[in-house]
Amino acid sequence: MTVPDITGLTIDQAIQLLEDHKLRYSITDSLFFEDKPRLSILEQNPEPQAKVKEGRIIYITINSNTAPLVSIPDLLDVSLRQAQTMLQSVGLKVGQLIYKPDIAQNVVLEQRFQGQPIAIGNKVPKGSNIDLVLGTGLGDSSSVVIPNLIGLTLQDANNLLTSSSLNLGSAVFQGKITDSNTAVIIRQNPDFVEGITLKAGQAIDVYLKQE
Repeated sequence: MTVPDITGLTIDQAIQLLEDHKLRYSITDSLFFEDKPRLSILEQNPEPQAKVKEGRIIYITINSNTAPLVSIPDLLDVSLRQAQTMLQSVGLKVGQLIYKPDIAQNVVLEQRFQGQPIAIGNKVPKGSNIDLVLGTGLGDSSSVVIPNLIGLTLQDANNLLTSSSLNLGSAVFQGKITDSNTAVIIRQNPDFVEGITLKAGQAIDVYLKQE
């Protein structure tokens, strides 16, 4: 008989399909991929469309239900680019970039998890976002011009604020939103006024609407 394709199915769906084909199964391994459904089938052996006898065991690898824990690397005093590489190498991602006045530009001053400082070596689930507090390269009294964010998407606004040594504050969506990636900023606080400045590291709140 022909082996069915069970990759991508949930474990329950796969078992049912194999039983319908009078095949047996054995879970031989589990891995973890953040972009795959939990408890879904990642691999099978024999492969789909293979010819086997009734009652043959199909060996399967599933996507784990829980992310493995990984240790927080030492990111202090390294550049943003280095921190991104180090986080990626252990299966973590860069979260929010928070700027503070400091003469060290784009150098990590502090690392945070879920809004709280986290010590080097502490364990967090693989795939987690680690927020980075970075230096602006400017002193405490330094100020930067408020950028005009009106009409920008949230991602574009965040990039512009980062390059301006400012932070993104609250993002409030107004009206019906079907795709937050295409929503644009209709208001910002503080408002954009030509030549007006803020202290480096301050946050700007934005209000978005989908056109």
